[in-house]
Amino acid sequence: MSNESEIKGLKCKFENVYYYFNIVICYSQSYPCYSFRKKKRKKKKKILSMLAHTAALPSFSIVRMGGRARPAKRSQSQRSNAGFGGGRKEQLWHCVEGCGACCKLNKGPSFATPDEIFDDPSDVQLYRSMVGPDGWCIHYEKSTRRCSIYSERPYFCRVEPDVFETLYGISKKKFNKEACSSCRDTIKAIYGPHSKELDNFNCALRS
Repeated sequence: MSNESEIKGLKCKFENVYYYFNIVICYSQSYPCYSFRKKKRKKKKKILSMLAHTAALPSFSIVRMGGRARPAKRSQSQRSNAGFGGGRKEQLWHCVEGCGACCKLNKGPSFATPDEIFDDPSDVQLYRSMVGPDGWCIHYEKSTRRCSIYSERPYFCRVEPDVFETLYGISKKKFNKEACSSCRDTIKAIYGPHSKELDNFNCALRS
């Protein structure tokens, strides 16, 4: 019985707080005079003191004051992404001189074979005819790390959006991301994950 009477008393206090608070809102909108502001301060103190006693009132998840609900917190997805890399630009792929990792045509079992890449048998034949005894392209000059037929090289030697879409089904929108990732994997496989060639490639993309 004592618990029920205490709960009823707390509810009555809460209703009184709600009643007084609405009175303050109504009068403040109708009579914004100096004398009323003094009374408003006194009533506000009274309301705050009553709220201190009703703060532990159970089973009230949302408290309405003055007819307005407390604004909900913004979700994580609604918060701004400004700063901390939120506005980072996409890295644009471009070839780096002095690398030549892609000219190692026979890269080992971890890479796709010509039969897996090409649908046209003539492309498979051309690719295999370019592979030298050491696995490097016969047109690759190791002393200068340059291609001797660069301007006339086959289409599959060109890192371009249309080529990636034709051979690998990669959309033009994802070209830069996939091209950069492909080059990194190739450089790691040929020269190693801590090679100067990989450092040069990463530095070139950041500049």
